[in-house]
Amino acid sequence: MQLSLTVRGQGAEAVSYLLAKNPNNLYERGDKGLSVRLVYPIFSRDEVQFIIFVKTDPIDLVKNSPDLYDISHYINDREFAASSIFVTSIRKALGTALNGKPKEEYASWVEHPFDMEVSFGPAATDLNNRELEALFAPMGYAVKIEYGESAIREKSSARFITLSGKQTIQNALKQLSILIPVIDNYKHYFIDERELEKFDRYGEGWLENHPQKSLILHRSLRFQKMISQSKFFEKETKKEEAIEPPKIRLNDLRYEAIIKYVEALTKKQTIVDLGAGEGKLSVKLGFIEGVQEILSVEPSNRARLKALDRFDQAKEKRGFVVPQLLAGSLFYYDERLINKDVMILCEVIEHIDEYRLPRVFETIFKDYRPEVLIVTTPNQEYNVVYDMDEAMRHHDHRFEWTREEFTGKCEIWVSSYPYQVRFQGIGEEHPTFGQPTQMAIFLREEGQS
Repeated sequence: MQLSLTVRGQGAEAVSYLLAKNPNNLYERGDKGLSVRLVYPIFSRDEVQFIIFVKTDPIDLVKNSPDLYDISHYINDREFAASSIFVTSIRKALGTALNGKPKEEYASWVEHPFDMEVSFGPAATDLNNRELEALFAPMGYAVKIEYGESAIREKSSARFITLSGKQTIQNALKQLSILIPVIDNYKHYFIDERELEKFDRYGEGWLENHPQKSLILHRSLRFQKMISQSKFFEKETKKEEAIEPPKIRLNDLRYEAIIKYVEALTKKQTIVDLGAGEGKLSVKLGFIEGVQEILSVEPSNRARLKALDRFDQAKEKRGFVVPQLLAGSLFYYDERLINKDVMILCEVIEHIDEYRLPRVFETIFKDYRPEVLIVTTPNQEYNVVYDMDEAMRHHDHRFEWTREEFTGKCEIWVSSYPYQVRFQGIGEEHPTFGQPTQMAIFLREEGQS
């Protein structure tokens, strides 16, 4: 993760005093799981460029914490994406500039707008390019967005953002310290009153009249209690939003389709929710009459803790079968998953590199042998309806298939095993592009064990 800031014009050399960083010295600091460096590749009277680079060790970050044994640290790419980890580091390294407190003789430069170019990334985000541009354009920036290249995929989901415009150093850093986590929609720490205080302080001077203020508030502070305490919160806006009719989310439609199918099954006593995330589907499965056992399998310790809270809340309700949480992954064989009535992979396979899937389904059909396997995944054709700028719906998707591609893959996977497969769509149907989600249902043939 890195950020590069270049200023040009008279007084450019004052930047080093605003940052309180000597251009003749390498700034390097180490913290738990982090290495932070700041250098000046260019330094002259009329042009100055500094680059701040943050390298993380995802395993060292969780030492002596409840997340130590979370196997997802070994299989995700979180440490490479611009996020709150990066922002926390630059807030510490550039605190003098952020707070506008240089030495007294340079205080007049705090309010001086420089011609500048700011580049940062790689950024992982669920926002499309138009939404990203809408975050920065209101402050007078021209926005350029580029995709990274990957050895695995021709076009990486990571994006690199370059901003050009006239801005003070302090305001530029204040804006970035709030908007980078907004872009990523991820924070590695608990959001409390201290975060609210920072948000209100760094938002001063630019957020008051920002057209995307509501989005920034909600993605920064997350919790309604925190949002309502911010000085940028407007009760009138909240009332207007409440008038709008609630929209049915595609995720809810997926769950509804899965639940409806499972309810109609004769054999549904034992269910595996494989790749269960925070346990939302597992909870819904727990209320199906006739279900006796639910194995909720997820590699992320953080997600399992959230699922545990969700299960604790639901178990007070009558008729709820509490799911059993298991730490596991599609890549590791687990004999506890053998011969169950139903196995579900809801929006899971697209997060796995395509070349690994044949082995995953071999394990399911050959070793686990569920009576019914339900798999859902996005329909790539439907992306046209969403008018997307990105190639895929989520930055972590390794692929998205058309209906023909998905059908072909499923038929290949099942060809050597005693299963039949049928397909259906989920969500609002388009006459040309079908439905946003496609679902495959694999049924084990009678008499096969």
